Amino acid sequence: MSPSWRTTRAVAASLGAALIAGLGSAITYYVVRNRTYWIHDRRAASAAGFIERTAWVDGAALHYAEGPDNGPPLLLIHGQMVDWTTYLRTLPELSQHFHVFAVDCYGHGRSDHVPERYSNVAMGRDLTEFVRTEIGEPTVVSGNSSGGLLAIQIANEAPDLVRSLILEDPPLFSSLYPRFAHTAGHDLPRIASEFLTSEASDFPAYYVKRSAFLELFGDLAPRMIRSALAQRAARPPRTIRWWYMPPALNEMFRVLDLYDPRFGEAFYTGAWHEGFDHAEALATLSVPTVLMHANWQMDQEGTTLLGAMDDEEAARARELIDGVDFRRVDAGHAVHFEKPSLFTDIVTQGAFRTQRGA
Repeated sequence: MSPSWRTTRAVAASLGAALIAGLGSAITYYVVRNRTYWIHDRRAASAAGFIERTAWVDGAALHYAEGPDNGPPLLLIHGQMVDWTTYLRTLPELSQHFHVFAVDCYGHGRSDHVPERYSNVAMGRDLTEFVRTEIGEPTVVSGNSSGGLLAIQIANEAPDLVRSLILEDPPLFSSLYPRFAHTAGHDLPRIASEFLTSEASDFPAYYVKRSAFLELFGDLAPRMIRSALAQRAARPPRTIRWWYMPPALNEMFRVLDLYDPRFGEAFYTGAWHEGFDHAEALATLSVPTVLMHANWQMDQEGTTLLGAMDDEEAARARELIDGVDFRRVDAGHAVHFEKPSLFTDIVTQGAFRTQRGA
């Protein structure tokens, strides 16, 4: 073998070893990130000065986190299945511009389970009272998913208390029947309602065995379900987490233990929307409003909406909100989690609009 071939083979071997080592490091980083992202994000929020508190509204506990007073107040309202900590990775940056309050909705996190208040009107009124008594001044109100519906209720309940409104991919029109039955968002409420009439006691296990969402992972779904059920069978039961799945997916299941299925049932029966007409509520808004529309698609059969709104529903909402600042965002449903810097930019720009349409 000539010296040149020996050199070439040695270089190739070195490159191969380096690639393998690099791949191993990348895999290790990926796994560690998936297992520890929440701890890292929680530490960053604590370092930014966030403290957890509890407020009482008409006898019910509302748990929330409050940041340092570095600007106008900002209220963050999460969607279903998660809690205030879903905003962790955006809190340090937001807290440089705002006095942030991130609340646990009833039936989630460490707030009370009060099924008699599981409606957009009732919970919206309590959150309005929270703004009035705990924050005490006009506030930027931002809500993701069902939290966006609550934000609309607050803005119409007390427009004098809402400086501006940030709607992060809310399920406008799509969460109303008969449309709702043909959306991915229907999956959780349906299973929650079935759980409440079953003899099962572990909702996360019950949900993961029946969720149509996991079917999107094809042949991997059975493995994911077996892993999740093994974690729930441990004593004490462990939070469902898949080391090979990204944080955006694991985040959906992280606090499912603290979720009240009766909250989902209110969406399934339609009780959530009693007294809350989407079109009327949007047309009534009188505060500066930003509407984010995240990515969506239809399933393979073309029958089920995978997302909060399709383009037609988003366009209808856009037409109804006078002077709306509409943002088509290249991100998943939880923009604040997937692209925190983008979310912060949109919130900051929307918060400091001085007039509608400006």
